[in-house]
Amino acid sequence: MEHIVRPVAYIRNDRSEALDDNWDDIESTIELAQDVPSEALKGLSDFSHIEVVFFADWAEDVPPGPWHRHPRGNTDWPDVGIFAQRNKDRPNRILLTTVAIKSVNERSITVRGLDGIDGTPVLDIKPVFRWSVPKGDLKVAPWSEALGENYF
Repeated sequence: MEHIVRPVAYIRNDRSEALDDNWDDIESTIELAQDVPSEALKGLSDFSHIEVVFFADWAEDVPPGPWHRHPRGNTDWPDVGIFAQRNKDRPNRILLTTVAIKSVNERSITVRGLDGIDGTPVLDIKPVFRWSVPKGDLKVAPWSEALGENYF
């Protein structure tokens, strides 16, 4: 079965390569694709955060890449499966990041901390509802805390 998706927007920023850290330093503009009407952003300014689903067209496909590895190649961290990490090289190269909205304009949204490079196609944009985030404490692997120290 074939699934077809199309970009609804594109990420615009100053980052041209997928570096692992300091994404909070990057301000991005999410510009609507030409065939998406401005009305698609109507009401979005009532929200503080959005989830951005994007296609890492610059990442490697998995498979044939590894289904497991040491995150960032760091052998001090455990060898874990692709579904136990947020690596950009994913089975379908689909990524998801939650970001704070700085401003909503007629055909764009300005955000900070979006970990996609310039020109990356956006597949969907969803507002964050208070009831749509996890409730209670999060359980996370200890190595993931070290990985994220400088990510944002």
